[in-house]
Amino acid sequence: MALLKRIGARAKLVPVAFALLLAVAACDGESGAAAEDAGLGDLPVVGNLESTVPACPFTAEKISGFVGKPMVDDGNCSFGDGKGVGSVTINLSSQLAGSTTYDYQRKTAGESHAKVTDVQKGDRAYIAVDDIKAEAVLVSKGGSYTIILSSLSLDPAGYERALQAMFDEIPA
Repeated sequence: MALLKRIGARAKLVPVAFALLLAVAACDGESGAAAEDAGLGDLPVVGNLESTVPACPFTAEKISGFVGKPMVDDGNCSFGDGKGVGSVTINLSSQLAGSTTYDYQRKTAGESHAKVTDVQKGDRAYIAVDDIKAEAVLVSKGGSYTIILSSLSLDPAGYERALQAMFDEIPA
């Protein structure tokens, strides 16, 4: 009986996972070419959500200014302290992808950080801070940004100031 319940629960997840995969595959801009390549026809973008992924808006110099210590560019919008300890990582995605995962990310942040603050920027945004780490998510028409700060020897207020300064630099 327990096995049947587990199979039933997993069977319910399959359509949801498939729908998310279809949405991601359909998001290559205006043409829907990824969906056509997958044999799915010309799928429209859901609502008015943009499907473009933004470029990295920061340089190592800017990140250094935000966190108050020298940082080096590690590629792919990731920055490190050069010692293999402190890091700043910015994951970039489309507005659609960010909108799809925002509620889950916000809920998880509330469970794993001491303080989470909703921010009036873009469509939706929050900043979450703790003693040794912080994260922020911004969903906007220009794309979505998930920013992770780790092991930078800042206090929670310092992490919050750095993330707010980064948000101020991102066009929304």
